[in-house]
Amino acid sequence: MRRYFPVLTIAGSDSSGGAGIQADIKTISAIGCYGMSAITSITAQNTTGVKSVQPILPSIVADQIEMVFNDIPPLAVKTGMLCDASITATVAEMLDRFRPANIVVDPVMVSTSGSRLLDDDAIQTLTSRIFPLATIVTPNRHEAEALTGTTDIDLQVKRLRKLGCRNILLKGGDSDSRDFKTDILALEDDDEFITLRADAIDTTNTHGTGCTLSSAIASYLALGDSLTDAVSRAKLYVTRALEAGAFITIGHGHGPVNHFFAPRRLKNHNPNKPNRP
Repeated sequence: MRRYFPVLTIAGSDSSGGAGIQADIKTISAIGCYGMSAITSITAQNTTGVKSVQPILPSIVADQIEMVFNDIPPLAVKTGMLCDASITATVAEMLDRFRPANIVVDPVMVSTSGSRLLDDDAIQTLTSRIFPLATIVTPNRHEAEALTGTTDIDLQVKRLRKLGCRNILLKGGDSDSRDFKTDILALEDDDEFITLRADAIDTTNTHGTGCTLSSAIASYLALGDSLTDAVSRAKLYVTRALEAGAFITIGHGHGPVNHFFAPRRLKNHNPNKPNRP
């Protein structure tokens, strides 16, 4: 019997469909993987902002994760908005229990505008219990600065490694550059960084790009790519999604990217052979 390539996202729901769980499942599906979800919070939001947030009971979050792992073990897991300390602790417990091979952690601590999204207790749990389990952590520039207390990239990497991060992607999509968007990939046991640069896309439709990137990385890891290839392909996917959605008007604020600019069929494989479609 052949099987799909299942990917689990653990994150909040975006009622406008551009970020969070909705963006994650769109991304996972567009790349050809089988998307599953554990919802940590329900948000009332649109392209102009967030009105309210309702955390899900930690026990329900745990049950969602447990039911998925017991029946359809994911080949990769992505975490996004964890909402509060109790939910963060629950997710940490479940990830430690099931130990999936690939864990992509998008910290979702500070928004691209600089707004705080996670309290100190939750951040402590995230850094002490989830970061050490992660295959890769993907902070934006505000999150990297908040976690390390510096804007110096070398120091950021060193301090993130002290927090237990094995592989780190410092995202530069929220930089002010109008020419290029540059991310820095720091791999475990390698002092040389990999610079990933893409043309900047002239668009206001940038809602959910961080969610999309981390979900794309998880999807490519599930398909069997190396970490370097998964990150590189994910960045290219986001760039093309931004480009394809650049001149579309939806909503009155920052619209979403076009996740389905080139959708793939739902891939499947023989589990008794190498993990490739």
